[in-house]
Amino acid sequence: MIALSLVLIPVISGIVSFAFNNKKAAKGWALLSSIATLAAAMMALYTHTAGATSFDSAWLPQLGSRFTLSLDGMGKMLVLLTGVAFPIIFAATYNNAYSKPGNFYGFMLLGEAGLMGVFLATDALLFYFFWELALIPAYFLCSQWGGEKRIAATFKFFIYTFVGSLIMLVGLLYVYYHNPEHSFALESLYKVNLTVNEQAFLFWMFFVAFAIKMPIFPFHTWQPDAYEQSPTAVTMVLSGVMVKMGLFAVVRWLLPMFPAAVTQFQGVAILLSVAGIVYASLIAMQQNDIKRLIAYSSIAHIGLMSAAIFTKQSVGLEGVMVQMFNHGVNVIGLWIIADTIEQQLGTRKFSDLGGLAQKAPKMAILLVVMAFANVALPLTNAFVGEFLMFNGLFRYNIWMAVIAGISIILAAVYTLNMVQKVLYGNTSAITENASDIKGGNSIMLALLSVLIIVLGVWPQPMLDLTKATVTNILAQIQ
Repeated sequence: MIALSLVLIPVISGIVSFAFNNKKAAKGWALLSSIATLAAAMMALYTHTAGATSFDSAWLPQLGSRFTLSLDGMGKMLVLLTGVAFPIIFAATYNNAYSKPGNFYGFMLLGEAGLMGVFLATDALLFYFFWELALIPAYFLCSQWGGEKRIAATFKFFIYTFVGSLIMLVGLLYVYYHNPEHSFALESLYKVNLTVNEQAFLFWMFFVAFAIKMPIFPFHTWQPDAYEQSPTAVTMVLSGVMVKMGLFAVVRWLLPMFPAAVTQFQGVAILLSVAGIVYASLIAMQQNDIKRLIAYSSIAHIGLMSAAIFTKQSVGLEGVMVQMFNHGVNVIGLWIIADTIEQQLGTRKFSDLGGLAQKAPKMAILLVVMAFANVALPLTNAFVGEFLMFNGLFRYNIWMAVIAGISIILAAVYTLNMVQKVLYGNTSAITENASDIKGGNSIMLALLSVLIIVLGVWPQPMLDLTKATVTNILAQIQ
């Protein structure tokens, strides 16, 4: 029942949230319900009884689809990330004002339910249902509470994700109709006997949908605009958790369902991913806006994870699973600092900032910790994942590893450049009267900083959690 509670708690609390008109009540309710979901995620992490971490019930028997939820190591890690992310986001943005707060937090909680469902579903039709449930609230959140150019950004986001989802649905139905068992069950779809040509075109139908969601080059163009124009709380969800849907789906669905096509096209997928790493890193170096820099930095990090997945190397896959969690922690920390600066100073432009270390020393320390994690400095959480992913890429092709390795230098350049322009130098007219970080933001960033260091020094529990999943996936694609 733990698996079911991970979906039901945010669904029910999200629906109830629409009834709140009072800002304080809506925020408190959302924070309380997200903490309850986190408690369920922690229980799932430490519960090893299959019956407690799975749920199976009739849903659409005439279509061969059941409401089945289950957790393996990768699922537990991403459920934990989702459970950790939402209370931190709600606490860090607690003082942010939103019109119709009940509606805002209602959509946020429904989005959390959709994300949980994606990571739990072991029925393909149910997976698609939750995939859409996670995305639809994001459309409303971006379009109603976003920035001045939110309509154009949201429309672009909608077109990309809607087309990708539609293509995936067509491919999914094709596999279902070629399944002698007429079932959407995960294990049943793994066994469908498809020709090499069928696998080839189905691979691209699923890959495009997942590549848009991650996103990787050249399907990434919706992302910077959506991140920039969305409310920062929504941006945290999009970049910290929602992009993991695409990575998770590649590992859970794409690789085991079309192993012959993966072998055939893995070189193309890795090439696109590596091109995106270098491209996004170069674009990040040119940014004058904190949000856009973090957005392009995220594309580069996701590109490395995508490349490591398609190497089909066990060490690379272990690195990806660890990094999915660590990237979520790190990027949410960066967004909290970006939101703090924007809320206090009314700007996100580096050209308007400078000298904040003099006025906000506590924030300066926390930003440096987040920056070090973003460049995968040893003893931070990102180092272990990146080392394993580069190891997998090196085993696949040394030249791809070398090209992707350029991103290590570029990440250091644009991240440390951001730190220099924001924290050091002379104060500007805008930063002269800045005050230090405090309240919920300070506490949440401190917690994230501790998590970054602890997971950097002691990553073994995360690696142990994912080992069985990696072994199972590789067995399916051999």
